Amino acid sequence: MRVMIGIFVGGQAKRMGGIAKGLLRAPSTPNPQTLVERLSTTCAEALPHASLVLVGQHPAYTHLRLDQLPDASIGAGPLAGLAALCGAARAAGIAQAIALACDMPYLEPPLVQRLAAHAPDAPLVAPRLDGRWQPFFARYHSESVEALVNARLQSGKLSLQGLLTEIGAHIFPLAPGEEHQLRDWDTPEDISPAP
Repeated sequence: MRVMIGIFVGGQAKRMGGIAKGLLRAPSTPNPQTLVERLSTTCAEALPHASLVLVGQHPAYTHLRLDQLPDASIGAGPLAGLAALCGAARAAGIAQAIALACDMPYLEPPLVQRLAAHAPDAPLVAPRLDGRWQPFFARYHSESVEALVNARLQSGKLSLQGLLTEIGAHIFPLAPGEEHQLRDWDTPEDISPAP
């Protein structure tokens, strides 16, 4: 199955004091990589033939020489980034798009592989943690999801939780001990070694 992976970097970094989160240093590596570099390496090991893009344009990431997708519309938050990712995948003839937050320093290749392979015919696959969908560790069918995302953008329904519920997301099961791999860094207090 062909896959496009989008690493979402489009936030304003206000909660990290203006530092682009993807450029923070990942823990527990001999030569510490930035979070985006580590996630790129993880994805390449998991799915070596996948297309990899950054979703959201930020000048701080230009040195990485990865394609950057601008959001499909301004001021619509992450839903606009998802529209851009699904649209780019569809235009490239790629049926499946994986959306990943840039600030997951503990994600490992086998979990990405399982996400890519799980329930291959489902329009959307994502885990649920504490009763909430995880839209940025999720796999989307590019064409069908793009149409729904664009309809929600036009109607002003910007909730990602609402999108995943409306489309009937398939639950991705996490094995014991895997939840920590989806732990993200939202505030400076989150930055700590892996549990």
